[in-house]
Amino acid sequence: MFSIKRLLYITLGSAAMLWNTGCRDYVEVIPQGKRALVNTVDYQWLMQNEGDIRVSYSFPLYAVDDYGIDYEPFQNGMASGQEAAYTWAVTFVGDQDDPDWTLFYKQIYVCNTIISEVRNSKGGTSQQKEQIRSQALVQRAYAYLMLVNNYARHYDKSTATTDPGVPLLLTPDLFASLQRASVQAVYDQIMADLKEAAAVLPDQSIITLLPSATSAYALMARAALYMADYESAAAYADSALARQSTLIDLRSYASSTTSFPQIYQDPEIILAKTVAVSPVYALSTDLLQLFEPGDLRYELYTNDGANFEWTPFPGRGYWRTRLSNTNAYTGPGVPEMMLIHAEADARKGRTAAALRTLNKLREKRFTTDTYADLTANSADEALRLVVDERRRELMGSGLRWFDQKRLNREPAFARTVIRRFLGTIYTLEPNSNRYLFPIPSKNIQFNPEISQNPR
Repeated sequence: MFSIKRLLYITLGSAAMLWNTGCRDYVEVIPQGKRALVNTVDYQWLMQNEGDIRVSYSFPLYAVDDYGIDYEPFQNGMASGQEAAYTWAVTFVGDQDDPDWTLFYKQIYVCNTIISEVRNSKGGTSQQKEQIRSQALVQRAYAYLMLVNNYARHYDKSTATTDPGVPLLLTPDLFASLQRASVQAVYDQIMADLKEAAAVLPDQSIITLLPSATSAYALMARAALYMADYESAAAYADSALARQSTLIDLRSYASSTTSFPQIYQDPEIILAKTVAVSPVYALSTDLLQLFEPGDLRYELYTNDGANFEWTPFPGRGYWRTRLSNTNAYTGPGVPEMMLIHAEADARKGRTAAALRTLNKLREKRFTTDTYADLTANSADEALRLVVDERRRELMGSGLRWFDQKRLNREPAFARTVIRRFLGTIYTLEPNSNRYLFPIPSKNIQFNPEISQNPR
């Protein structure tokens, strides 16, 4: 009898094929039927295959409230999957492959292969093998952190042990169980992977494409924030910032952006990750209204929609991708670590500390003549300032989607998002089931043990 597990969720089955063909340029050519991965350097090449490893999600870019435009000629140009995410549809891809789900599980398959096999590879030292294995642990943790936040309910300590997460695959076994592990189990694995890797990796890698101890701590900080474990989030952010803390001074580029740092020269990037697509990204009025006069992020990182060739539109769009010549960043960076620390301080009543961190960041973002320190009369006011700063600083990355999910649980931040698409009004209520992306029906068809999210 043919086993449905043979297809995994079809895309995992095809991931093995994609993985083998995708690595062909990086490993020696050997006879058919033999192992393609033999030497330690082969596994390192897998970690350096940026076309597979550096890429992150796409759907959060369109679902997030930072993205928005009520201009039908622009909307008519959106692809069907983009339109579905933009309107928080019941299904995104129909019976086709979900590009985000496929991407992350392909990365997980590659990482699981490395984790399981690199220690037995030939030619490398024990230290090299352990570092490559630890790099794969970090990349696997990143993929699961994105998956569980896209396809599951936001972490809630009271329900995390029973809330369905995502299939938790830890070996390159195409016949492993595909039942959804709990949200708690997924987070436990993420933290375990990152802690193990942090103890092995150097503080800095030769290139931010490769994980380091700094990136492990940074992802722990992000995960702890999403779990509302604010003291741990601050401690992990501290550990990352103790190893990497340089900020770009945007005042240096106010008159010319020709020397703006590219992805592997950007001192703020801790782990290089970019969104899977580079759309013409129209910024919502709601986001644009948060910018103040003199904010160089508005001046440098956004531009008039008329300047976007081929797809002009009224309003403003995200322009930083034109400065860095790559898709928007989604990996952890120095500003995010500062903002995580500031949020933790504000939530724990350390108002002055939160403001010091915010002002240290903002000083590098405003023209000298317009900059002024933020002030707050309470921790709640400081927290509001942090949340608004996260929107400005992290715009274009899609990370706001995860902030919407977690902040909607708090009455002070819960908000309904309303948008018009081709004449129809769509509404996203706080804590709606539409904050859970649908698991692609194609996966469930071949693997019915994968339960669908409520819609």
